[in-house]
Amino acid sequence: MNILITGASSGIGKRLAIDYLKTGHVVYCCGRDLRALNQIKERFPNLAIILNFDVCSLDSCAESFTSLKPLDLVILNAGTCEYIDARSFDAALYSRVMRVNVEGTANCLQFLIPQIKEGGSLALMGSSSSFLPLPKAEAYGASKAAIYYLAQTLRISLKPAKICVSYIAPGFVETPLTDRNDFPMPMRVDVYYASAQIQKGLEKGNWLIHFPKNFTWLLKAIGVLPARLQHFLIAKALA
Repeated sequence: MNILITGASSGIGKRLAIDYLKTGHVVYCCGRDLRALNQIKERFPNLAIILNFDVCSLDSCAESFTSLKPLDLVILNAGTCEYIDARSFDAALYSRVMRVNVEGTANCLQFLIPQIKEGGSLALMGSSSSFLPLPKAEAYGASKAAIYYLAQTLRISLKPAKICVSYIAPGFVETPLTDRNDFPMPMRVDVYYASAQIQKGLEKGNWLIHFPKNFTWLLKAIGVLPARLQHFLIAKALA
């Protein structure tokens, strides 16, 4: 298969790229950290294709995606996370997170959807935080909720083109981003587990790929409760 993965220079994206390369697939490894991308290229010189650019730049996306071969799978994984103190709301922080997670995804979609083969797949990286409101995640959670809605509409809109769309909603995964967190992260898993779950879900064509199940099912269960009860339980858990 020809696969394209954004955010392939670290975390889940890097693990996915390496795992797909190990099984003989051609992978377009996209990211901003050229050194990390070149390390992947050194390991898989005949299969890894390096695209070094910033998803926030529409012009860079246009230039980087000009010579792609038809794609079997696109995983839009590039993203960032910053937390907000609501009492000192930081509009610049909010804008940064939305720009990378939402606008960056849109920039890639403009050029990549036409490149996906009939019968191919498109996966958008979200988060289990999109299932319910979590304090401090006003920016990050909102960006992933937007991606959740986007993925749902794309799954419907792209069905006639025979493109399968999936939404990936991990819980806490050990990555450079979560290593910066200063709060408990229940049931955190490593990138090997995350990659295996994502690959399995994509192979089955699952709409929603979420893990670890014990954690994400709990969030989903709380998410279907009335808003007042949701807010009470979340506040009590964080008290």
